[in-house]
Amino acid sequence: MIQHAIRWLDGMLGRGQASITVPVYDGPLQANDLLENAAVIARLPAPDNLVLASEATWLSSGRNLCRVTLGSETGYELVQPFDSEISSLAASPEGAIAIGLDGVGIVIRGGPHDGYATTEVMENLTCPTAAAFVDENTLLVANGSADNNAADWKRDLMERRSSGSVVKLDLANGKSELLADGLAFPAGIARGPNNCVLISEAWKHRVVSLEARSVQPAVVLSNLPGYPSRIEPARSGGYWLSVFAPRNQLVEFVLKEDQYRQQMLKHIEPGFWIAPALSSGTNFGEPLQGGAVKQMGLLKPWAPTLSYGLVIRCGAEMQPLRGFHSRAGGTRHGVTATLDYPDGLLVAAKGTNVVVLIAKAESGQL
Repeated sequence: MIQHAIRWLDGMLGRGQASITVPVYDGPLQANDLLENAAVIARLPAPDNLVLASEATWLSSGRNLCRVTLGSETGYELVQPFDSEISSLAASPEGAIAIGLDGVGIVIRGGPHDGYATTEVMENLTCPTAAAFVDENTLLVANGSADNNAADWKRDLMERRSSGSVVKLDLANGKSELLADGLAFPAGIARGPNNCVLISEAWKHRVVSLEARSVQPAVVLSNLPGYPSRIEPARSGGYWLSVFAPRNQLVEFVLKEDQYRQQMLKHIEPGFWIAPALSSGTNFGEPLQGGAVKQMGLLKPWAPTLSYGLVIRCGAEMQPLRGFHSRAGGTRHGVTATLDYPDGLLVAAKGTNVVVLIAKAESGQL
């Protein structure tokens, strides 16, 4: 009775669990234009994954597996098309590539396990959002959702699902092991210190660490201002964390209003939902078209927006050290992957169809 009264009072006053707060871009994440000003190296539809294998840089674009060709006319070349959209990529120490196919599973190209497919192992690994090799025979896979495909990530959020999981695949004997489940859309995975596994849990705006034999993942980075995507180890230590969409108070409010949200999902096209987006501002029917804040003719970084561009440089303990931004009015939104290059940092902005290179002078030692 007392708890019910407290919840009712919190709802009336907008406090406690009923409060709607979103972190601002401040401290190490202070807004800038470093991502927006980065050099474009390729323009192609929905670039999503970046990995380095056998001295080649591999890139996914929808259903196409591509190779990055710096300095060429297009910046990339098509290598192989697939029947399903490529939702994840990972490279083994010997150069094999694990390709996640949305709605299908994982297939291996190259190396001793060429031709391996998870459809032969487990039928429910059909939303591979990220993967990482432990060694040539062991692959960690983040399965974003048991209810929706990776392409339906927006629906998964607005339905408030938490059915994601992390699976370890033994490619040599075909066995699999469930390491964690009940995750809120794990969108990134990387090997961490002391044999732990780092997982970006998008719908909870955090990164967790999964220790060996641990029952519950430990939170190592929380209350992010956006929805985190893939995690890439940095050459000089620490990690790069992609953030594919921003949080804002209107979306947080809609997520709490179940009846409104259910009616929105039922009657409105996904492109016009009050929900995060990989890109925005191209259609007059989108929400928040009148919410921008301009001063001196510039769209300010705190202007309400459904899309944003952000890469976070993190230390060895996943503490944020620096942010690289494409702000509310920018053209490098929907960042889903990075790759630490000798010359700088490659960034895939899926929402705005470009791959850019942040020069080493900006992305290097911190």
